[in-house]
Amino acid sequence: MKTIPSDVDVVLPCLNEAEALPWVLERIPPGWRALVVDNGSTDGSAQVARAFGATVVREPHRGFGAACHAGLTAATADVVCFCDCDASLDPSLLIPFVRRVREGEADLVLGRRRPQGRGAWPAHARAGNLALARMLRRRTGLRLRDLGPLRAARREPLLALGLTDRRSGYPLQMVVRAADAGWRIAEYDVPYLPRTGASKVTGTWRGTWHAVRDMSRVLAEAPGEAPAVERDAR
Repeated sequence: MKTIPSDVDVVLPCLNEAEALPWVLERIPPGWRALVVDNGSTDGSAQVARAFGATVVREPHRGFGAACHAGLTAATADVVCFCDCDASLDPSLLIPFVRRVREGEADLVLGRRRPQGRGAWPAHARAGNLALARMLRRRTGLRLRDLGPLRAARREPLLALGLTDRRSGYPLQMVVRAADAGWRIAEYDVPYLPRTGASKVTGTWRGTWHAVRDMSRVLAEAPGEAPAVERDAR
């Protein structure tokens, strides 16, 4: 059995996920640090995170990208991972992602979500993801099948991408700028479970539309372009 890679930070953007956090944090691989980025929770998420040994980072500016980037800038490990903390994805699945990055097989590894059971991935969210994957292919040539939130890369190169989106476009901007920089990007199949609690982004057609709008703005960037920071209230 291979040993678990060390020196890894896991960024967990969090807005009212107190119910799901215990399940997620119990699955962080031994020796890794969980960075729970509290994006204005009112349900005691920060207290739950601390009780389970996580480091809590506060990000007062609302927005998925704002929370992700606050976690990235707070990270100190060589490799940084990202994972939703709604119990839809198991962070222990990141172990092979980190190995591929460490062994030089890829610069950015993304989880391709494979829904497990009904309700794991609503039809409108899948449709939005498919549309974005097609637009991404036209923009970069990448033949990715998912733009999921489970991912791993080295911290310093991630910071050097100069990510500016602070809304739903952040995960896509990471991929677009990585592709423009010539990164090797790989996908890894992962089971996708029904989330705990209500989704803040893709749980409704309206939320999905806003996410697609934000990501379409990212795809309109010219290579090397650095737009103004985008913030949003979730």
